[in-house]
Amino acid sequence: MNRRLFSVFILLAGLVPTQAAEPELNGVREEALMIPMRDGVRLSAYAYFPEGEGPWPVIFEQRYASLRGKSTIESAAKMAKGGYVVVLINYRGTHESEGAWIGYRAMQWGEKQDGYDSCEWLAVRPWSTGKIGTFGSSQGGYAQNYLAVTQPPHLVCQYMIDTGLSLFHEGYRIGGTTRPGRFQGLGGSCRNPADNDALLVEWYQHPHYDDYWKAEDCTLHFDKMNVPCFTVGSWYDFMNQGSIASFVGRQQHGGANSRGKQWLLVGPWLHGRTNKGSKVGEMQFPENAEWPVEEHMLRWFDHWLKGEDNGIEKDSTVRYYVMGANEWRSEADWEMPKEPRSLFLEASGGLSADKPKKDDSSTSYESDPRNPMEIPGRSFPGARDARPFEEQSDVLTFTTEPLDEPVEWTGRVHADLHVSSTAKDTDFIVRVSDVYPDGRSILIVDYPWRMRYREGFDHEVLMEPGEIYRLRFPVGWMSQVFEKDHRIRVTIASTGAPLYEPNPQNGEPLTIEFPENAVNATNTIHHSSEHPSGIVLTGTELP
Repeated sequence: MNRRLFSVFILLAGLVPTQAAEPELNGVREEALMIPMRDGVRLSAYAYFPEGEGPWPVIFEQRYASLRGKSTIESAAKMAKGGYVVVLINYRGTHESEGAWIGYRAMQWGEKQDGYDSCEWLAVRPWSTGKIGTFGSSQGGYAQNYLAVTQPPHLVCQYMIDTGLSLFHEGYRIGGTTRPGRFQGLGGSCRNPADNDALLVEWYQHPHYDDYWKAEDCTLHFDKMNVPCFTVGSWYDFMNQGSIASFVGRQQHGGANSRGKQWLLVGPWLHGRTNKGSKVGEMQFPENAEWPVEEHMLRWFDHWLKGEDNGIEKDSTVRYYVMGANEWRSEADWEMPKEPRSLFLEASGGLSADKPKKDDSSTSYESDPRNPMEIPGRSFPGARDARPFEEQSDVLTFTTEPLDEPVEWTGRVHADLHVSSTAKDTDFIVRVSDVYPDGRSILIVDYPWRMRYREGFDHEVLMEPGEIYRLRFPVGWMSQVFEKDHRIRVTIASTGAPLYEPNPQNGEPLTIEFPENAVNATNTIHHSSEHPSGIVLTGTELP
């Protein structure tokens, strides 16, 4: 074959689509199911059966994301080989599931209870022992909290990873912000994408935390949660607040079969289920940071669903990874130091334990929603160097001197700021990072807050331009040892798109489409003796 013909052959070969590798089931049988709900709608599901004759315990996951990915199928098959029927279920109105997509509302405790109905239908199949467990992360974590409130009789135990409790607080409206661009993308999972458009319109008819949002807030119903649960949280995940709060609520305020039967593990990971290894973002932790999710999950279910005496219930109630020290710590409960520790912002860009002494001190910057600062992606970029954001024009940084000795911060970090603005409404984003001697600024936590909700999410109070306001809000949980010669950095900005979609700052009702009358603002952080600003580490809430 001459060179010209060979080149044409290679070009044409590159145009031929390659066949995607089929999932390896290794003897596990896959079966498509349509599970009927109380209103006649059927949910699409896939069941994975182990070899041999049943019946078997059943473990299931609910989510809106596709169930047909190769890794998803192989993970289900792997768990099925442990002696379980593993069932993956799509939410109502997503993919092949019937009915209209209404978000998570069909899975809760209202007229539709798709989680309850799925659980009880699976329990009476001829291949089921009637003992049911659930698993899942993120969307599959929310689903489990909602399911627990409905108390299906056959639900025995749960295993949640990076979970949430209230979609207003930890999902759709974190810190009171709005992210229409992020959630418009959910239409891609819908059987009828118009359902998602209608849902967004419905959300914007309820801008505050009202009865509409309370109807899907699990924190109001811990007393109805009544099953053992193992919860995994991740330090580099803004939803870690939900994982920790879920453990605390169930352990301290749950039903009789919930209190004292909760376990919590928090490690140095990002949001997700299959990423609990030692390589996290740009960080390489020792091997002891790895967590064998599937293996541990099977041990958990073996104990509760098969009655195996494998000692898993004797493990420490709380375990968390101390980053920097790179070691696990065990506790009898989620008990963090109660004495607040503060670092204050300084006019020079410094960060110090000493309260400011100047009578008049502040730093101002611009907030332009049409030309926002950039935080790429839609996921929290923790465990990565934050300097590309910190070096942008309308971003402030405040940094300690190099530390003389290691400093541990374990607890919940809060922002405690005095701020003013030329606008009626604006956002403040606060970040905390660990600055290495080589200059890397590794992001640990961040969180936004919308000023109109500084007095609570149930109502809004706009700002008077130029007036100074105190703004306090939680930034995130951490367990971090800042090593000798490292520095602690606090970063403040008012925009960071597309992660945080810009506030129009016009003080008008929030809209799905970005308005034409958005306004620029000059925002000011005050750090004087009368109006100090900084961060505070506590064990719970600010006093």
